[in-house]
Amino acid sequence: MGETELYQERVIDHFIDDIGRKMEYSIIGKGTPILVFHGGHSNCKEEFGYAELLEQGYSIITPSRAGYGNTDPLLGKDLQTACHAYLTILNHLNIEKVHVIAISAGGPSGIFFASNYPERVRSLTLQSAVTKQWLASKDMEYKAAKILFRPTIEKYTWRIISHLSNRFSEFMFKQMVPSFSKLPYIEVVAQITDVDIEMFRKMNNRQRSGYGFMIDLSQTGTISAADLRSIKCPTLILHSINDSAAPVEHAYHAQHNITNSKLCILQNWGHLIWLGHDSERMYDELIKFLVTY
Repeated sequence: MGETELYQERVIDHFIDDIGRKMEYSIIGKGTPILVFHGGHSNCKEEFGYAELLEQGYSIITPSRAGYGNTDPLLGKDLQTACHAYLTILNHLNIEKVHVIAISAGGPSGIFFASNYPERVRSLTLQSAVTKQWLASKDMEYKAAKILFRPTIEKYTWRIISHLSNRFSEFMFKQMVPSFSKLPYIEVVAQITDVDIEMFRKMNNRQRSGYGFMIDLSQTGTISAADLRSIKCPTLILHSINDSAAPVEHAYHAQHNITNSKLCILQNWGHLIWLGHDSERMYDELIKFLVTY
């Protein structure tokens, strides 16, 4: 399958490696391929930003990262094991080079992949990405996540969140804003439309943690400055100054250590840079960057 022969509609498939581990992935669109490492609580059905990339003629390959969706949690042993598995998907599809987009808790996967497989990467884009030690065991957020999103509980957590989001979408958005933004709600709501609220509701309906989020918590501290410094491909860093989920220091850390990088600090409301008034600027920067490389 060549780079211009990918699927027009989203196709969800899987690949079994030589020792029987399952890797789930999706493909949508035709054109130059983009490999997306989705954020936490997501999977190969992610949607944020996809329509805009498809309109520009790209195809998008999205593995469910280790422990998410139907991808084997054993692939989350370490980033080396996981990223080798993602590489086998590209080999399986006969795709030589990709743009890489790494989102939020998918940042370490994208960084490790670009660092260790430079011959397969055209460019790297970090969107609200974790680039260094993230939540630590002493943090209240870490302790809460270990309870709410552990594999035996997470489906009930998300069932409650999705049910409440479907019935009281604006109320749930307001309750969850502090998880994504440092701004007071009155400033956030001034930037958000009804369409954004609907996209947020849909996000809460497709979220699941599986074993993946626990794997994410264990791996964010394994990315080093050396991994960032070894990235040679052109890199775009897109991050909101108001991000409370992955503070903007992650973006500055990446820019400081990646030689061939451009930092774009957004003034939008927070972590979900696909929503809100400044999202247009984000898309403009992203598309200009991708077409250059």
